[in-house]
Amino acid sequence: MNAIVLEREVCAQNYAPLPIMLSHGEGVWLTDIAGVRRLDMMSGYSAVSLGHGHPRILKVLNEQAKRLAVTSRAFHTEPLGPFLAKLCAVAGQEMALPMNTGAEAVETAIKAARRWGHKVKGIADGQAEIIVAENNFHGRTTTIVGFSTDESYRDGFGPFAPGFVSVPFGDTAAVEAAITPNTAAILIEPIQGEAGIVLPPDGHLRALRALCDRNNVLLILDEIQSGLGRTGHWFAHQHEGVRPDGLIVGKALGGGVYPVSAFLASRAVMQLFGPGSHGSTFGGNALAAAIGHEALCVLEDEKLIERSAELGAYMKQRLSAMTAGLASEVRGRGLWVGVEIAPGAGDAKKIVARLADAGVLTKETHERTIRFAPPLTITQDELDWGLERCESVFAEQAR
Repeated sequence: MNAIVLEREVCAQNYAPLPIMLSHGEGVWLTDIAGVRRLDMMSGYSAVSLGHGHPRILKVLNEQAKRLAVTSRAFHTEPLGPFLAKLCAVAGQEMALPMNTGAEAVETAIKAARRWGHKVKGIADGQAEIIVAENNFHGRTTTIVGFSTDESYRDGFGPFAPGFVSVPFGDTAAVEAAITPNTAAILIEPIQGEAGIVLPPDGHLRALRALCDRNNVLLILDEIQSGLGRTGHWFAHQHEGVRPDGLIVGKALGGGVYPVSAFLASRAVMQLFGPGSHGSTFGGNALAAAIGHEALCVLEDEKLIERSAELGAYMKQRLSAMTAGLASEVRGRGLWVGVEIAPGAGDAKKIVARLADAGVLTKETHERTIRFAPPLTITQDELDWGLERCESVFAEQAR
């Protein structure tokens, strides 16, 4: 039986992948079972920011797995403290709560915000509200899809948890109008990834910081995709020089080999968690902690954040030039760029398929936007290789 046919037979169809069966990856390259090699310009939605099979990550993975891999946090393990200390240092936060997936870290942030609202701000239990942005994507648990504005994420999964107020993304006035005495937190992505790499207006994060300070509200930023070097800074919010009260990280933290995530905040917020108030069997296990620590060190030692800033500006400029007349907008920061195909200029999904045929793997979102997010380890020559093939496909599409 064909491998793709077998997968479709036994796997729930909650994704619609391109009809390519991948076999192995190395660095920025992915090879299918027929031996065809393609450039990865998607990075597993930023989870593979360090490339496929980074030697330092694999070394730590193997060494730690031989010593001690997965235990619950019923016991202390040696790697956890150094990992979280390093993570707090680069994030400018005091404490962290380790989890596995991004969605789990978002759920952790929601619980932290609600408990802080009740215990510290004095909101009646069960009445805390969290302001979120339209077109958000924070994960797919029932709580999270409940405050999504994409009906396809919600269809058939209700009833949903109350306590979320949605406002237009980037609209400071709408956020201010939505704040009430029951508002515990504002939870947003500093750049919306799944929505198509959408940036808010300049100064919006600074304005939100000021609003939160005036109204005793927590500012919580979801940097699962945008963080850890993707935009040319450690975190996207640093482009505006703000400091959030809570920070959600994941994806790249696992070095492309293991699910690692965390919620970070001040000691005042984190000390509200006590034994039994939250947990995860795998969250913060020894293997995850060792990998997460090494991933942070690789980003730092190999100057991948600086590379993202430099090559990202170059990639955006090249994509803007080659899609003139085809794209209505090219937007992004660092090695994270969205090309929005103009109405009537073509179908983004079909263009993505043609890019794959030309040797470049990427993905469309919301029908109109093609996302480019190569591993931060990509070289100038590798990026040029991919961009040359993109240029040929876009030129053919424009004819």
